Amino acid sequence: MTEERRTTGELIAAIAGRVPLRNLHSQVLWQLGVAIVRGDYQENSILPPDADLLGRFGVSRTVLREALKTLAAKGMIEPRARIGTRVLPRRRWNLFDADVLSWHFETGPDVAFLRSLAEVRIGVELESAALAAERRTEEQARALLDCAANMGAATSAVEFARADLAFHRIVAEASGNPFMASISALVELALTASFTISSPVEEPALLEAAVLSHRRIATAIAEGRADEARAAMRTVISEGLARAAGKLEAASPLR
Repeated sequence: MTEERRTTGELIAAIAGRVPLRNLHSQVLWQLGVAIVRGDYQENSILPPDADLLGRFGVSRTVLREALKTLAAKGMIEPRARIGTRVLPRRRWNLFDADVLSWHFETGPDVAFLRSLAEVRIGVELESAALAAERRTEEQARALLDCAANMGAATSAVEFARADLAFHRIVAEASGNPFMASISALVELALTASFTISSPVEEPALLEAAVLSHRRIATAIAEGRADEARAAMRTVISEGLARAAGKLEAASPLR
């Protein structure tokens, strides 16, 4: 499937290397997941009976049950005897799950969602950058500068997102903390979506600023300056949020 034919959520998943398998189970899972996130099935409501869902998707009961089990494992639904399958409140959903994040971006995130994501990044990536400044290898230091150069050479939002994601993956790895790297992996998909939304490729001045900010992180890490790495990472996250928020607000019908 070409990038042009993918939906937003599918493209974001592909950039992060998490392309859903194209079998009946994944198709039903994707459609039900998107419908729940979009609000077609409200929180605390009961999903339609299995017979109705089987008619809608045209799959076997086994395929449907597997999709429902997967949604339950993600904290989105809960089967109840003699009542049916209830849609759980959003606070119960596993927002670190790659599919759940893809479905949010498939239906269109808002500024509040992106701001929450930025707050998580600040809580994780600033210290990750500081640790990387103390523990990075020479190879990792060079790779960070290469990623920054690739961001500057990007000619599309997808290329920029891939280079940006690679940069932040290397920072997490260079921290030398396996928990830090695992946490970073959990939010990769959301970060990819944020990078895609906020890509400055179409505006040379913004692209130059983004590349410069990432070079500052890379240089601080290479030279072992932990405090500067923290500050530079905060700038990158703040600038990315500002670009994404501005883009979403400009597209809002209220404006």
